[in-house]
Amino acid sequence: MRDAAARAGRDAASIRLVAVSKGHGADIIRQAAAAGQTCFGENYVQSLTTKAKEFPALEWHFIGHLQKNKINTLLPHIRCLQTIDSWALAEAVDRRLPQRLEGLIEVHLGGEATKSGCDPKSVIALVEQINRLDHIALRGLMVIPPFLENPEESRPYFRQIRTLLEEINRLGAYKTPLTELSMGMSHDFGVAIEEGATLVRIGAAIFGPRV
Repeated sequence: MRDAAARAGRDAASIRLVAVSKGHGADIIRQAAAAGQTCFGENYVQSLTTKAKEFPALEWHFIGHLQKNKINTLLPHIRCLQTIDSWALAEAVDRRLPQRLEGLIEVHLGGEATKSGCDPKSVIALVEQINRLDHIALRGLMVIPPFLENPEESRPYFRQIRTLLEEINRLGAYKTPLTELSMGMSHDFGVAIEEGATLVRIGAAIFGPRV
C-alpha cells in the first residue's frame, strides 16, 4: 500500500485497509487484530454476525449483497454497509436503524464478480434519494470491476468511479461531500490506490487462500 501511495503522491495514511476475513476463522482474525488491524470485511451475514459477536471491538464492514430479510440480523454489528445498490434497500435499512450508519453505494460495472450494484447512470439519482434519509450517512462509492489478470486493465473502471464521485460532489447531490472510494482487492489494489481508492478490500494477500 505504501509503495502504491508513493507512486500516486498520496499520504498512505489516507488509505484504509479492510481485511476481508471470508473463509477464515477466529484465530487468524485474532492474530491480525493483535498486529494492529482494526477494520474487517465480510461477504455473508451469518459469517459477519458470528465473528462480530466474538470480536465486538473491531470495526466491521459488510461487503456482500444484502437481502432485505437479513437486515435486522446484520445492522447491529456493522459500522459500514458498502453495498447499497437501490432505493428500496436504502429505505428498508434506514427504517430499521436506531442510529446513524455509514454507507457506500455499490456501482455495477459488469463482469461476473458481482451481479448486484447500481447502474452508473442511476447513481446520482440514488444519491439524491438517500439525501432524504435520516439514519444513513452516505460516504462514497464502492465497486467490484470484472476480474482481469492484468491489474492495469482495471484502471479504466477505477477511474470511472472516481470521476463519478467527483461529478456527484460537483453537483452537490449529497448534503456533505462524498470522500470514500472502496475499490481494489488483492490482485489490483495498487492500481486502485493510484486511481484514488481510500478503502481497499484485501483478503488473500493477507490471510492466504480460504480454508
